[in-house]
Amino acid sequence: MAVHTVTWLPAGRSVRLATGTTLTEGLREAGLELGQPCGGQGRCGRCVVQVTAGSVRRRSTLRLSPADLEAGYALACQAMVEGDATVRLLATEAELERRMVTDKCARRVEAPFDYDPARDQTIRAFALALPEPTLADAVDDWARVERGLAAYGIRGLEIPLPLLPTIGERLRSSNWRVTAIVETDTWHRPGGPVRLIELLPGAAQAPAGLFGLAIDIGTTTVTIYLVDLHSGQVIDTAAEYNGQIARGEDVISRVIYAGKNNGLDELVSLVRATINTLIGRLAARNHVRPDQLYKASVVGNTIMLHLFLGIPPASIRLAPYIPAATRPTPWLAGALGLELHPLANVDCLPGVASYVGADITAGVLACGLADSQALTLFIDVGTNGEIVLGNRDWLMTCACSAGPAFEGAGVLCGMRATRGAIEEVWINQATHEPTYRVIGEGAPRGLCGSGLIALLAELFITGLIDKRGNFKLDQDTPRVRIGDHGAEYVVAWAAEAATGRDIVLTAVDIDNLIRAKGAIFAGFAVLAQSVGLSLDAVERLLVGGSFGQYLNVEKAVQIGLLPDLAWERFTFLGNTAVLGAYLALLSRQARSRLQAIAARMTYLELSADNTFYDAFTSALFLPHTDLGQFPTVARLAAAGEDALAASSRGGKP
Repeated sequence: MAVHTVTWLPAGRSVRLATGTTLTEGLREAGLELGQPCGGQGRCGRCVVQVTAGSVRRRSTLRLSPADLEAGYALACQAMVEGDATVRLLATEAELERRMVTDKCARRVEAPFDYDPARDQTIRAFALALPEPTLADAVDDWARVERGLAAYGIRGLEIPLPLLPTIGERLRSSNWRVTAIVETDTWHRPGGPVRLIELLPGAAQAPAGLFGLAIDIGTTTVTIYLVDLHSGQVIDTAAEYNGQIARGEDVISRVIYAGKNNGLDELVSLVRATINTLIGRLAARNHVRPDQLYKASVVGNTIMLHLFLGIPPASIRLAPYIPAATRPTPWLAGALGLELHPLANVDCLPGVASYVGADITAGVLACGLADSQALTLFIDVGTNGEIVLGNRDWLMTCACSAGPAFEGAGVLCGMRATRGAIEEVWINQATHEPTYRVIGEGAPRGLCGSGLIALLAELFITGLIDKRGNFKLDQDTPRVRIGDHGAEYVVAWAAEAATGRDIVLTAVDIDNLIRAKGAIFAGFAVLAQSVGLSLDAVERLLVGGSFGQYLNVEKAVQIGLLPDLAWERFTFLGNTAVLGAYLALLSRQARSRLQAIAARMTYLELSADNTFYDAFTSALFLPHTDLGQFPTVARLAAAGEDALAASSRGGKP
């Protein structure tokens, strides 16, 4: 097979690649990175590169215009080497500053209940002043530690092998005065043996430096709380993009990627590296040593936890959609390569099914849904829309694949909520001119999720698109036009954009957004229908997830993403998943409660029959085919049509 030289600019690196090698594979050979939000399927258009010289063959040109092709642009995941070539990497949004809202949380969060570490916490410290061995008292070192802990009522002690060879030296060097750090109980072995984790020099009942971590492995973002296990306080938080994004922006793309070559190992390594980066950041700025982190509780959707633990997730994607485990037992941090104390337990909290994971059970615990008398709808809007309906007597749950459109993927000018993203849009009813707000207040680079929802709602309410999302091309405005990708609306002209290109929303983008919102709304509707209720009966609607913090409820209702309920019924909670992990980290009772919640939840598989498909089809309109479900939106849309008609008549009645 022929071998060719490919040179990468601006890095100036050259590699030798065989004919048929994809440019993505060539990038890795050169030690370079380029994001693949769709997992290398050629759908998202984010891995665009420019071939400035030489020959490549394109398998797919989706998302590329004829002008792009003429200029040498190609999708790296779909372009294969055919000869010597020079390829230029373009600036990507991954290079931009991340707006990490979770890093701006209050530095100290108090325990949300009357926390008593002696009662609630499984990690305990016991001061031991042990008698030195003599000929008359010649028991072994381990038995001496056991005897010291028995004075506190601690019996049935286990010691991990890595610690056993060190205890003799530790006891003698500290003159037999030590602090034993033990785990007194675990959820999977209630009342079982107590496990010795560490022997520290000096006897102290409350030693400084007893910490734990609450970890939320989100599809997009990993968030960690650093917790003082003695006081129960969250002393710091940190968040970062999940490194797996470079191999797939949604969970299905990652499942597909995991099945390729060593894709699973790569995804596991990426997410663990992200977690370790955050641990290092928290440890450095709070003067905490990694070996002072004695415990971690972890949440995430079922696929994320499979990819964290190194479990092949392929079966989750195939009917009947069965995961390897929804309630895995704890692993030691050392076995997972996490930079905690190597003997710390890493507890992945229980989920329910293939697409309803520990992030949702933790959210249900955190928001109090399982204890509420009111009929409550709890949703987590993201790439995978997860929904729970019920109260303290019953809980139903389902999940629907919304796709990454609300994260900005699959949208021509879409981007994540980074600096330069348009996050809010208003359109003047008379002139059709937009006003927008940009994260960081500089020149815009694209549209993030909240901006996309706002723009779609404004286009509909002002009458520039119809209920099917089709543009009305007869309007007297240069903003609505036919572009390289069909009909589109120009939000920002090239001269005002940081990219030097018009920022637009295309008809294809609108179709992707309508399909995403339709899937989520259909999930609500089918879940309610399955128990003989209408959405009007919902007394509280709770929105979890970091995306929900920026969701404009009015605009979300106008496009049919959320049901048309009285505003006072809506509550936006932020990241309930990490809060639930925090509760489980503090309290053995909360951990047991999570197990009970997961066992109580009845999972509805939406693909089991045509009910969801029918509801989804009905929701592929703005806001819905049944306007009776959206009375406030119907009135606004009618007013917009009237204003548009008057404008076309020059204001004449």
